[in-house]
Amino acid sequence: MSDWDTVTILRKKPPKASALKTEQAVNAARRQGLPVDTQQKYGAGTNKQHVTTKNTAKLDRETEELRHEKVPLDLGKLIMQGRQSKGMSQKDLATKICEKPQIVNDYEAGRGIPNNVVLGKIERAIGLKLRGKERGQPLQPPGGKK
Repeated sequence: MSDWDTVTILRKKPPKASALKTEQAVNAARRQGLPVDTQQKYGAGTNKQHVTTKNTAKLDRETEELRHEKVPLDLGKLIMQGRQSKGMSQKDLATKICEKPQIVNDYEAGRGIPNNVVLGKIERAIGLKLRGKERGQPLQPPGGKK
């Protein structure tokens, strides 16, 4: 058998998995009539500080029994009085506790959903207890009770 009788077949390497996921590859597969499975990941690529669950919007639309718990109005008034006694605006307080001004506004208006982390930050910033039996009392410094 001579060299002229042998056949060498050169093939391209199959595309990598990452190349198959590109928009161009997906469109080409659709044109050829191949089945294409696409999935949108929930919250992918976002950098959210306070992650909410998927059913938050569903809860908002629900009836009376499944409503979100809201901050009581007297708590909002306490936050407002404490903030004003320190001479801070809502924006100043929000900046001090590393939250958005809208969150401070919602808490003062009684619309906010209570979050112990945020309430703790506000307590330390205005120096008043906002949770528990001694609500409205001056906040004791750590290790102050004996």
